[in-house]
Amino acid sequence: MNPIAWLVSLVLPACGFPAAEGLPTPKPMDIARIVRPSTPNTALAAPAGFNPPPDVATPVYAVEAGRLFALVQDVAAGQPRTYPAATFPDRLQADYVARSAVFNFPDLIMVQAIRTGPDSSSLILYSRSVYGHSDLGANRKRLDAWLAALSAKLPPSTER
Repeated sequence: MNPIAWLVSLVLPACGFPAAEGLPTPKPMDIARIVRPSTPNTALAAPAGFNPPPDVATPVYAVEAGRLFALVQDVAAGQPRTYPAATFPDRLQADYVARSAVFNFPDLIMVQAIRTGPDSSSLILYSRSVYGHSDLGANRKRLDAWLAALSAKLPPSTER
């Protein structure tokens, strides 16, 4: 661990651990009950009309939900300093921890594929900071990067 992260961990304990360690293992998230905090340190990507309103509207993809879930897991595996924390295959949901480069701050990312039809699906991505009032846009940038990487693997359909 770098010396700066070690010093930060004296005040913010989860910063002193590698990968997904130092944080509780996530439980499945009920996406119908997402409550976003008033602080500007979260970002949500979800289909248009989702409640709470998303920062980014996710498209409908012309692929079965299980395939979309596998593709988004591939995207997560390719992200820097991003580690699996929990997977719930029956819900097509997974949780990840992403760590900042210098201070090792942990952010939590939940992904879930949603069936919209027999051969179509959409996606919810919810990225949030563990520490701090503001994330300086890091969570939104992460969602944009993940969605761009997913789009490169599988362009969205024109269905709505």
